[in-house]
Amino acid sequence: MLIAQITDLHVRPSGTPAYRVVEVNTLLARALATLRTLDPQPDALILSGDLTDCGLASEYALLRRMLEPLAMPVYLIPGNHDRRGPLREAFAGWPTLGDDPVFVDFVADHGPLRLIGVDSVVPGHGHGALCERRLSRLRATLAEAADRPTLLALHHPPFACGIEHMDAIRLLDGAAELAAIVSDNPQIERVLCGHHHRPIQARWAGTLAQVAPSVAHQVEYRLDPGADGLFVMEPPAFLVHAWIEGTGVVTHQVYVERYDGPYPFVLDPDYPGGA
Repeated sequence: MLIAQITDLHVRPSGTPAYRVVEVNTLLARALATLRTLDPQPDALILSGDLTDCGLASEYALLRRMLEPLAMPVYLIPGNHDRRGPLREAFAGWPTLGDDPVFVDFVADHGPLRLIGVDSVVPGHGHGALCERRLSRLRATLAEAADRPTLLALHHPPFACGIEHMDAIRLLDGAAELAAIVSDNPQIERVLCGHHHRPIQARWAGTLAQVAPSVAHQVEYRLDPGADGLFVMEPPAFLVHAWIEGTGVVTHQVYVERYDGPYPFVLDPDYPGGA
């Protein structure tokens, strides 16, 4: 069972780069092309927020057209750059869109895995939050399948990562309550996030919390206090979470850009490790 995770797409209207620099639509097209070359193909794809840059109807319409050729089911949650209304309108009839009248979330079972997506958006703000309604819904959903290994996705990371300007807009309200829920549900194999535009991992609430890199631009690696918030064009990538019987969830990072290889390993005669 393979679950791909793409995050922080920041789709813009055709011909408009993000931040006057980043050709986000081209970068997303390359990521989806790379996804389609994987063999075996993932069984599902999670888009973990910031689907668009400004939450415009034209951005969501373009995103839907880009996703429709995929053979696998695609699950969506919003990020702080998204707007729920235009998202719901553009994806009306989308088979995996959640049925909550307020929040954009999802629940799905794929083989041995349960996939849960939680909407952590605070409209008009960069940080995330989980109100009691969302937390109660999550508790109930987890209780329905307490013995099923689960991937829990939300846009905003619930932990501090050391990049100060991003930590200021992580999941703030409801983070402690979420930690208690995760601690009480050991079936949660991963907490999958976006938002920070970097590959980051932390042991959190008794499980592994993981931030996927963006398929567009990345946040500059700066752990010094007071550093400006800047972005860089490091190679884009996405994650594939594999369920391996006897091991559990194993996560691989897949780079999008072209690179040399593959080459065979040709061992020297004096190699000490054997054949």
